[in-house]
Amino acid sequence: MLRTLLGEPPRKNEGLLEDAIETMMETTRLLQEEIKKNQDPTHDFRKLEIWTRGLIVSLDELEQSWFAACFFRKSVKAGYVDDMSAQEQGDYARYVYFYKNGFIRVFSILDKLGTVLNELYDLNTSKVKAHFSYFTVLRQFRYLKYHDELADKLEMIKEHYKSSLSVLRKRRNAEVHYMNAEMQDDLWQRHRGLNDKIELEDMDEHLNDLKQGLDMVCKTMTASYRYTNEVWAKKILASKESNNL
Repeated sequence: MLRTLLGEPPRKNEGLLEDAIETMMETTRLLQEEIKKNQDPTHDFRKLEIWTRGLIVSLDELEQSWFAACFFRKSVKAGYVDDMSAQEQGDYARYVYFYKNGFIRVFSILDKLGTVLNELYDLNTSKVKAHFSYFTVLRQFRYLKYHDELADKLEMIKEHYKSSLSVLRKRRNAEVHYMNAEMQDDLWQRHRGLNDKIELEDMDEHLNDLKQGLDMVCKTMTASYRYTNEVWAKKILASKESNNL
């Protein structure tokens, strides 16, 4: 959608994004087969299908936010806020908007995934923390010693992206709870010298952190849903063998 608004060609899914979306689409197909076969009287499978489709949409929105932030960053040439032209100021504001939208979505989509995993694997994380996050769910896997193979994979992905996630989390917390994240950079510079011009933050570094966050989300989604698909495939095979006895 955003690419069209920006005059860019439609995105072609590839790499980590393609892996994540295709793996989740396979899950929706498995869920639809289960619904068709057993009618899903409790609507549990239908709920999981809707949640999974929602995650696909959320992942798409996260990738678009990163792309749009990169698009507008290219138009910002000045190194200082005071040196920006009116056009640059507008493009910088658009960059900030989509960058912030992106890092907020990183943690939003992870927490949505945490809800799905909690439901799928009966983790009862709400008994530990009423409003739990994805990271609380990871700890619950460890505490209950459930599905160690999946837990190990998710923990490895989290640790690999630990540095960038830490940066994004701090900026998300500042944005949500304290002040606009980009204004923290301005405040820090004002402490250094009240009369100095405000230098722009390192936008390329920030965008790299956001890309790392996007990659982390893609790998986490792929690992979670691929494992789930494999578990269900084994159950289906076992059920068929049982019926043939």
